[in-house]
Amino acid sequence: QVQLVESGGGLAQPGGSLRLSCAASGSIFSANVIGWYRQAPGQQRELVARIIRGGSTDYVDSVKGRFTISRSNAKSTVYLQMNSLEPEDTAVYLCYVQLPGVPLSWGQGTQVTVSS
Repeated sequence: QVQLVESGGGLAQPGGSLRLSCAASGSIFSANVIGWYRQAPGQQRELVARIIRGGSTDYVDSVKGRFTISRSNAKSTVYLQMNSLEPEDTAVYLCYVQLPGVPLSWGQGTQVTVSS
């Protein structure tokens, strides 16, 4: 497992942008999956975006065309660029990494609040 630390959350206005970062304590080069979940109060955790080994990406329908997930193997960091933010995007965002043969690694989460 690796330790994951998210950053970049905060308050944004509707239509605004935020960029989340998730820094890993070790290499994520061999990860099977890396991604972001989010959890809003009273709601189930929801997969937002992920990168699967080989480079393909998946997004939940509600963020397609607005969010972009990317990675830097050199920096062992995963990013989530969030544009055209909506109040419904308000949640705690958590990154995760699945490395071969070890349990999932989770970050502590970063709060994103979209409000005018």
